Amino acid sequence: MAVASVVILALLASAVLFGPLIYRVPINEIDFTARLSSPSFVHPFGTDDLGQDVLARMLYGGRISLAVGFSAMAFAMFVGVMVGAISGISRGSVDAALMWITDLFLALPQLPLLLLAIYLFRDGLKHLVGPEGGVFILIVVVIGSFRWMPVARLVRAQFLSLREKEFVEAARALGASTPRLVIRHILPNALGPVIVAGTIDVAAAIIAESTLSFLGLGFPPDIPTWGRLLFDAKDYLDIAPHWALFAGGAIFLTVLSINFIGDGLRDVLDPRKVM
Repeated sequence: MAVASVVILALLASAVLFGPLIYRVPINEIDFTARLSSPSFVHPFGTDDLGQDVLARMLYGGRISLAVGFSAMAFAMFVGVMVGAISGISRGSVDAALMWITDLFLALPQLPLLLLAIYLFRDGLKHLVGPEGGVFILIVVVIGSFRWMPVARLVRAQFLSLREKEFVEAARALGASTPRLVIRHILPNALGPVIVAGTIDVAAAIIAESTLSFLGLGFPPDIPTWGRLLFDAKDYLDIAPHWALFAGGAIFLTVLSINFIGDGLRDVLDPRKVM
């Protein structure tokens, strides 16, 4: 399943990256004579309520949805690894303070705070870097800010176990500094579970972005992310179900593939696995 998921995810990524170069239908081309058309040779995924081609809009929006997922994962991984490594290698008050902050973030209700952050900072960032770039940065930072805590706890647990191992004690006895112990000896051996957690963060970030777009709080209406397509299609489920099915199917396949890839990586990177 993991290998098949890699193939499916690669096909989806290739479609959203290179599809618009081949399928050159404009995403905002309006044709009222073809509004809510079913899938056909002219419009393979049908059209929406304005007659815009759903396939073209999905190919364009898929870039944003995948970019949000991987960028938010990278942000969460960076913060989580930093906090977990500092906490795991430290002792006493530093470890206690960082874990207290981690537990505090874990206790916060995520969706209400996501909505609050969008309301407070969306307009300001739009003026600074534009409507699309501002919302992208805001969503990546906000989603990543609520996904680093499991990574931090996982990295800390790995550090607490590895720092007492014989190879770390040997490096310490040879005079290795604390940064060298962390970068060269402990962190590389702790990355297996972190990579698995990262795949889960990608799926969670895509779902979070789709949720925000579905609630009308994500990207502007003229930017057709997969979540935004679902939001626009919700009032036409009875007469144009294809509009929601294709967008929802893309989210489903992407998240399912990433989860299976994470399961496969967990099995491959399991140190207890008999080779």
